[in-house]
This record gives sequence, structure tokens and C-alpha cells, in this order.
Amino acid sequence: MKVGIPRGFLYYRYHILWETFFDELGIEYIVSPDTNKEIIKRGTEHAIDESCLSSKIFTGHVDYLIDKCDYIFIPRVATFGDKKEFVCSKFQAIYDVINNTYREKKLKILYYSIDVHNKDTELKAFMKMGKFLGKNKALVLKAYYVAKQAEKTSKLIEINNQKQLLEKDGLKILIVSHPYNIYDKYVGEPILKTLKELGCIPILGCVVDEKRALEKAKMISSTLPWTFNKELVGSIAIYKEKVDGIILVTSFPCGPDSLVNEMIIRRFKEKPTISLVLDGQEGTAGMETRLESFVDIIKLRKDNDYDE
Repeated sequence: MKVGIPRGFLYYRYHILWETFFDELGIEYIVSPDTNKEIIKRGTEHAIDESCLSSKIFTGHVDYLIDKCDYIFIPRVATFGDKKEFVCSKFQAIYDVINNTYREKKLKILYYSIDVHNKDTELKAFMKMGKFLGKNKALVLKAYYVAKQAEKTSKLIEINNQKQLLEKDGLKILIVSHPYNIYDKYVGEPILKTLKELGCIPILGCVVDEKRALEKAKMISSTLPWTFNKELVGSIAIYKEKVDGIILVTSFPCGPDSLVNEMIIRRFKEKPTISLVLDGQEGTAGMETRLESFVDIIKLRKDNDYDE
């Protein structure tokens, strides 16, 4: 049996967890390649028009995997426990969306669902998946705990590496973006590349202690419902004194991000902030020009503060 894993959405957040789990169980898997023009084209053709760019990219990765594996892994996530929190509806509905989009092909989908409000915990999701894959309970449980430890270690390394970046001299720019946007080779990586070419040190909001970020977010807004957005808001509170500017990266037309970004601009007025909207169009000239202007403004502001 070979499992196909789409390189989109929650892959960038959980790939260590998932891949280690499959490795421990001896399950062969294939990950779709980095996003490219062809994958975006496939996703745009099959996704509904109202889908955000990230949804279209995910659909394109699913389309790539068809006929290359026995099952396609479609993770569904709804809630993590807090009664007042949930994630964007695209993560809750993705299983049904993909299933219906390709209903004529009768895709074989490896189901995985986390909805703590309905007692579907992460552990339960992995145990069900392991059982479906024909593995015994003890082996599945061991594989899960090994995968969790690998995930924890990977996150600690990321956070420690970022702490070292914060200690370096140079203009530091906090990028507030979901991992599936900023880590995507086609739509997000050009932003990182351009900032580095401009002599800046990119600091990622998604690289943060998630529990601490959620606590910080509550102090900024007690009504914000989206878990992943709350983590990013909390990351600004954690990093704001250590950075010189903030870039909000959003895929068009993300509803939660558009609302949260407006709140961020209003609540963190002391930091220069711009919003970049990813639309999947070819060419990066416009983005590069905006980043160059933004960096020049920050440098000018710092020079004026120094003169005073």
C-alpha cells in the first residue's frame, strides 16, 4: 500500500508527525512535489471559484497524486478543545470537498479527523488510521508517540534557530503568515528570498511556542475564534519588541485573515506594517517593489530615530 500526501495546507505544520508515523508503521508514502505553475493550474481548474488560493493549491496537489498511490491522505481538522475556538471552515470541509470534487474518479481517501468538541482527539485519529492500515494497536500507539516526540524535537529546533536569528545584527522583519503560505516554494518563498536579498532577517510568526502565543492572543482579543490566527496574533505580541517591521501575508481571498489582519493593523500601530496578498499570478516584480519600499521606509524611520 502506498499513501499519497498532498504538499499543501496542514502539511507544513504536521509533516514531521505524519511522515514519522508512516515510517514507524512501515507504510510507503509519496509526497507531491513543490508547488509549481502546473499544480496551481490543476487546482484552479478543479476547485470552486470561491476557493482561496491555498485551497486551490491543495486541490492541485491532490490532483497530482491521483493514480500515483493507493490512498490519498486528506486530513480534516475542526477543533482542538477550547469551546470558543475552531479552525477555518476550509480545514473542516476539505475531506468532503475533495471527495465530491473527484466523485467520478471514486478516490480512495485515507480519513483522518480531529474534532475535540466531538471527542475526536489527535490520538484517536491516529489509532483509527492505524487500524484501517491493518496495524495492531500496540504498534500504532508506539508509532504515534515516536512521531509526537519527533514533532516536538523539530519544533524546539525551529524555535531555537529563530532565537539565534533574533540575536543577530540587522533589520528584522516579522512575517505573519500561515505555514502553508510562507513555506510554499511558489507563492511564499519568493518573499523570504527578496527580504534576504535586501539585507533583512526574516522572522516567522508561525515559528513560536503555540501555547504561549495563544495565551498572549487572549490579552489582545477575547473573541477571536480561529485557533491558527490566534497563534499568529500571539506571535506578534511575543516578537514585536525584537523586530523592526511586520509583513502580513495572506492568500486571496481568505476571510479569516482579512478580518484578523485589519485588527492587527489597528492594535499594533507602533510597528510599520504592510499586507501582501498572494493571488497565484506569475511574476514577482510588484511584490519586490513593495518590499523594497517598505524596507526603505523602515530604514529611514530608524535613521530619524537615531538622529533624534
